Amino acid sequence: MKQAVHFGAGNIGRGFIGALFSKSGYKVTFVDVAGRIIDALNAKKEYLVISADENQTAEKIQHVSGINSREHPEDVVEAIKNATYLTTAVGVKVLPVIAPLIAKGIEARLRGSSEGKLYVIACENQIAATDFLKKAVLRYLNEMDAENMDNAVAFLNCAVDRIVPVQSHHQLLDVLVEPYYEWVVEANEKLPEVEGMGIVANITPYIERKLFTVNTGHAVTAYIGYLAGKKTIDQALGDLDIYQAVKKTVDETGNYLIQKFGLNRREHEKYISKILERFQNKYFKDDVTRVGRSPIRKLGPEDRLIKPAIEAKKLGLPFTHLSSAIATCLRFDVKTDPEAVELQKQLKEYGVREVLHRISKLEKDDPITLEVAHSYEQMEMLV
Repeated sequence: MKQAVHFGAGNIGRGFIGALFSKSGYKVTFVDVAGRIIDALNAKKEYLVISADENQTAEKIQHVSGINSREHPEDVVEAIKNATYLTTAVGVKVLPVIAPLIAKGIEARLRGSSEGKLYVIACENQIAATDFLKKAVLRYLNEMDAENMDNAVAFLNCAVDRIVPVQSHHQLLDVLVEPYYEWVVEANEKLPEVEGMGIVANITPYIERKLFTVNTGHAVTAYIGYLAGKKTIDQALGDLDIYQAVKKTVDETGNYLIQKFGLNRREHEKYISKILERFQNKYFKDDVTRVGRSPIRKLGPEDRLIKPAIEAKKLGLPFTHLSSAIATCLRFDVKTDPEAVELQKQLKEYGVREVLHRISKLEKDDPITLEVAHSYEQMEMLV
């Protein structure tokens, strides 16, 4: 049986990427340090993926197992040695942490008798996440292995999109997911088939379309909803004023995407409508404080709020609603979120312009900074 190794046994890993491999006839080995989940995978060898819709259909995912990488790194190396695919869904910050173990697996593969290539795909919410992982892996390979790796290992960027809400059922391994998903991989060669995986020559438009529509829209809904006293994402978008504010924001990101990549405007408007419809799924009940968590990361210069505003400015396009959205992010004052606490501390100590300079790398006199500061001050008067 074909084999796939997936780093990250969380809900995304089990409910999306791992599930697609299993449905495609692969034996899936999940790698994680969450002992309880790994033990359950090895005991049950299966779990259910449940659709978050009216029918609540359940699909059984089989041929799965797990390895605790902290306790049995040698087993991870052996699994990589024999795999066709290695994928991740761990968060970008964790990629450098798992890179040494992946490098050892590649070393073992180069010295062994493995047939065919290993395809490495980082399924993370960041542009060129697999390139980032490859650079981290190369730090742990000698020069000869790094050269030989190109013939034996292919690192492929991708775009992924599937909402996995907070789980409320009592079964540890079962995962509730939205019916919609998209997984697009950039490749210029024929890949071993995986159900639901699309192949394109240029991934950039797909990644940016997803990040600056889905991720931007989701975050903005959370921040505006939080300020308006809404508890969940669907509840927030049920408010017409919030819906319009979110739509106007992703319309601005859309203007940039359409101009940069030559997207069809009508098709992109349909895409926006579909995304907002997905956010309104009443079966999610996704808390705005969960979706809005880690505001410092989301204010990064390459992330969902700042990057589209910068790109819109470069193209001479409006970024008024994006600026307002950034201001709402700065107002995200959730005491249980360490980043939110730190952000509020910095705002109190340094002020808006300095915080945007430190976190978002914007100059203090940048037009985006000035618009954000103005929106932030306007919100102060409404409190």
